[in-house]
Amino acid sequence: MPRGPRRPLGLGLGLWLGLVLLLPPPGAQGHDGRARPSDRAEEAGSGRAWTAFQGLRERLRAAGALSRRYWALFRCRVWPEDCGEEGEAPARPLGWSLPLLGQQYLDILTTWYCSFQDCCDSGDCRIVNNFTGLETDLRVRLHGQHLARELVLMAVRSYLELPRPDKALALSFHGWSGTGKNFVARMLAENLYRDGLRSNCVQVFIATLHFPHPKYVDLYKMRLRSCTRNCWRPSGHTWNTRPPRTPGPSAPEPSLFFSGLLSFSNLGGNIINEVVLNLLKAGWSREEISMEHLKSHLQAEIVESTDSGFGHSRLVKENLIDFFIPFLPLEYRHVRLCARDAFLSQELLYTEEALDEIAKMMVYVPKEEQLFSSQGCKSISQRINYFLP
Repeated sequence: MPRGPRRPLGLGLGLWLGLVLLLPPPGAQGHDGRARPSDRAEEAGSGRAWTAFQGLRERLRAAGALSRRYWALFRCRVWPEDCGEEGEAPARPLGWSLPLLGQQYLDILTTWYCSFQDCCDSGDCRIVNNFTGLETDLRVRLHGQHLARELVLMAVRSYLELPRPDKALALSFHGWSGTGKNFVARMLAENLYRDGLRSNCVQVFIATLHFPHPKYVDLYKMRLRSCTRNCWRPSGHTWNTRPPRTPGPSAPEPSLFFSGLLSFSNLGGNIINEVVLNLLKAGWSREEISMEHLKSHLQAEIVESTDSGFGHSRLVKENLIDFFIPFLPLEYRHVRLCARDAFLSQELLYTEEALDEIAKMMVYVPKEEQLFSSQGCKSISQRINYFLP
């Protein structure tokens, strides 16, 4: 059975020492729970010392028994999966019941421990699965990508509803730079994991940085496996997001020891732009473009490409990619929205004229039509500095 987070070695001792303070003083109550009568006779010096020693020993024995009981309760709070697997908690000392003060102490200790460790009432608190937040972010913050928004929401919702999926959810994002691939990955991390991209459930790999040498492919595969961390989620299986860059010829195939894989690539960007341009020229509106218009063109481009090893990887050859998700080229109006968001994210005032000026600073292609921003929304946040007072 999987264990919870590693227990600090000194925690049990600290808990035991703290519990000594919670015990009633010797003589405050007897084994039957009633007040102990005062000694009627004065003892000699040695007798008093022996009585004090006996009282201390009794108190320490009671503290030890009580600390084991508190430890059992604390353990069930923090590591519920371990609760009950070692039998019943030790019986509490005679004449002692868990007082309100002790319960408050347990609450404080649990809160303190959980402030820097991963523990929750149930499940894994690193995983929040805030699907409503993801839906809102994709609708409000992602511009010009109706296909990506619909496909990502549908894929994630369906996957999270599966009781025990037999494979990882694999999404492959394709499109020009600056169209929102990394932006969507960040939204997924922020809404599925408490710590976002800082979560140890998220692993980020860039092929040219992490897997640069062809002769070390086997070593790279070992590293991928060793750094994989599984994150439990309430439906009973893992969900980790690892968004590597698309592997080039020298990169190893991504390993499926986790349950979410995002792959990013500019591969397919040109064919996506070509199809979109032709549809717009034919009179289609951008929002009318569907996956049916792009699916076959995009998959053919990926499989036939000789510039990347991705099309020849096991992920593609064995149909392990669940969805190839196209990111459409961004137009002037989308760049303006990105500029507006950049101002708002820094709590800065803006004017419509400033948004137009920033949008006009971008380069648009093709040369004749000048419809699509060649950089998407990249570098927009830096460009607003030119318009600050």
